[in-house]
Amino acid sequence: MLPFRQVDVFSSEPWLGNPLAVVHDADGVTDAQMAAFARWTNLSETTFLCAPTDPRADYRVRIWTTGGELPFAGHPTIGSAHAWLEAGGEPQGDVVVQECGAGLVDVRRSPRLGFAAPPLRRSGPVEDDHRARILRGLRLDASTVDDMAWVDNGPGWVGVDLGAASAVVDVVPDLAAFTDLKVCLLGRWDDATAAEVGADVEVRAFYADGNEFAEDPVTGSANAGLAQWLVGTGALPDSYVARQGSVIGRGGRVHVEAADGEVWVSGDAVTRIEGRVTLQA
Repeated sequence: MLPFRQVDVFSSEPWLGNPLAVVHDADGVTDAQMAAFARWTNLSETTFLCAPTDPRADYRVRIWTTGGELPFAGHPTIGSAHAWLEAGGEPQGDVVVQECGAGLVDVRRSPRLGFAAPPLRRSGPVEDDHRARILRGLRLDASTVDDMAWVDNGPGWVGVDLGAASAVVDVVPDLAAFTDLKVCLLGRWDDATAAEVGADVEVRAFYADGNEFAEDPVTGSANAGLAQWLVGTGALPDSYVARQGSVIGRGGRVHVEAADGEVWVSGDAVTRIEGRVTLQA
């Protein structure tokens, strides 16, 4: 039996963040067992902590969705680092160094756990046909979109800037038109509303795989990509707080800070379930 934790990421309040299943000491777990367990948890991601293969790393993480393995994802990075530290992990240096499919990712511990956004694998303008599919999937007219760009750091995100946060909240996707799209939306709150909701911007993230469609509760990778794009163009400040999940009954808060050429994405992480699990093919 292997140690197991289920971590609530991007919220200090119970049940408002994004849950992550974490299996420790997973070096002996096969790919088939990882895939089966990830399907069974039915969470957006399940991670497996292994010994690093790079001597600079403190641990290696395998990140699985219900449909396959990802090279990188944000809330699994923060949740896995939290679980590793809580289980007694001691980093070699001032930051925790995570090894994953995307390479090495630094995770700082103060003032809250946060990762240095990995370089975008794909950025820049969205092709006309893909842009048209996204607009259909979001039921939006092109005139309502301030900007759109690839912000892909692994999962395949396209970022859509809708200007106002209220426009983000009002989006009702066309599930049949979404097919294989992965889209993250951002809009800004006015100062009064920002003070009321405790966030400067509103974010939503939608993804589909075949017939499966979902809205992600709180998405570290999407927020990282949006920040790299919009802070980089000057459309967002160097430091802000994003709210995500409010439309589906969550209340995640993602803290973003750009400094010294890096974008840091941070949030709270709290273990809600702890135990042991037996994994069999």
